Amino acid sequence: MNLSDYLRILRRNWLLIVALSLTGLLAGGIFSILTKPTYTAETQLFVAIQSSGSVQELQQGNTFSQARVESYVQTVTSPAVLQPAIDSLGLDLTARELAASVKASTEPNTVLINVAVSDHSPVEASAIAQAVANSLIKTVDTLEKPKTGGASPVSLSVIKPALAPPVPSSPNTRLNILVGLLLGLAFGAASALFRSTLDSAIRSDTDLRRVTDAPIIGAISFDQNASKKPLLTQTGFQSPRAESFRQLRTNLQFANVSGQAKTVLLTSSLPGEGKSTTAANLAIALAQSGQVVCLVDADLRRPMLNEYLGLDRSAGLTTALLGEADLAELLQPWGEDNLYVLTSGQIPPNPSELLGSVQMKALLERLEQDFDIVIVDAPPLLPVTDAAVLSQSVGGVVLVVGTQKLKQRDLEKSLTALELVKADLLGVVLNRVPAKGPDAYAYGYSYSAAGSDSTNMDQWNRPGKKRMTRRLSARDTSEATATPEVFRGEEVRPPRTFPAHERR
Repeated sequence: MNLSDYLRILRRNWLLIVALSLTGLLAGGIFSILTKPTYTAETQLFVAIQSSGSVQELQQGNTFSQARVESYVQTVTSPAVLQPAIDSLGLDLTARELAASVKASTEPNTVLINVAVSDHSPVEASAIAQAVANSLIKTVDTLEKPKTGGASPVSLSVIKPALAPPVPSSPNTRLNILVGLLLGLAFGAASALFRSTLDSAIRSDTDLRRVTDAPIIGAISFDQNASKKPLLTQTGFQSPRAESFRQLRTNLQFANVSGQAKTVLLTSSLPGEGKSTTAANLAIALAQSGQVVCLVDADLRRPMLNEYLGLDRSAGLTTALLGEADLAELLQPWGEDNLYVLTSGQIPPNPSELLGSVQMKALLERLEQDFDIVIVDAPPLLPVTDAAVLSQSVGGVVLVVGTQKLKQRDLEKSLTALELVKADLLGVVLNRVPAKGPDAYAYGYSYSAAGSDSTNMDQWNRPGKKRMTRRLSARDTSEATATPEVFRGEEVRPPRTFPAHERR
């Protein structure tokens, strides 16, 4: 992983990091509130050597006192010093318990001894510090007094009396809050990395690239209204979602630059990744570009195209495969453009056998002869074998990957299934891609032109049987040999073998 990957992980989990950082900050504040204040009183003593005052004696005395100061510092926390202080103040403590609250130190190359005492009461802290200093003076005088008698050559005196501190030395609220914030931030970053390690979901094109090098021919922007308005004709013409399908249409043409794949199968790894809406919107986008398109609902287990497009599925693909009706009578025109839909028909007990039959292959070949392109919506790859079986009868396969939903191991299984049947994978379509954030794939572009709203777009979401019948009335069998129409410089031959629409 490089730096950009780590930054993407942090941006992806920024909410977790912020939450844990705020939790650490709050914990630091609560700790400071709940901690009982502690006050520290300090006193300072000076160590002197009794001498006559000559220069040589002063130098010797100074060297001697510096050498002895370290010993006096260690003596401060001894019972010999602390017990007299306890007795003088009448404290209910032992010398060992008091030693935990007393600290003694000295500064290098000096004869100064610092004594600090911590207690929950500022007055008691200063009293104990003063009592310890006085006890140290007496103890040193006793220890340094010559055995032969006479005065001690060393004398200690208090040069800084212990005073009651006005503010507590702990807790340090500001420091605790800062430490809590830093710990929360560090824990949040570690949690984000750990979560990313365990998370195998495909969330962006970077995650997809870890599994396959197949070209990404489309990235469908996430739209929270897509569940209610799944068709691109129900959204603004210049909306990011509509532009995504137009880009998918263009990229599909480049992926099929040879033109050999006139029948394109759309499938996914698992249900719920958006393959049916992608197939429907791709067919609509192709029809809007002037091509004559046939959309086939080959999901004979959970057909959904009829619900999205508002069509009847009582007769459709299964009806044609069983020979109960002619294919021309089963095609239903939709919208203002040359889009025809073959719904699933009745759900059969043996979908895999029907989709892998000779009749299915013949049906697709017939559709390829009469349409510019055929879009087939197939079942998911992993739950059933329908899509793998059907992929052998089509020109190319497009795999729809639902981001935030599909796991990397499931995508690997799907790609392996397509590879085993030697399917021609044209590319991958990332669905539900965030328009913004670390997992965004496409760049947005702001439009201000009028007409970008979805006003009056509901007219596109109605089956266009009557309108299409009028348009096709000029294309009856009597004009089947007429000169083909020309659309944008390309010769477009309308379906000539389906006159049944004109009689319906």
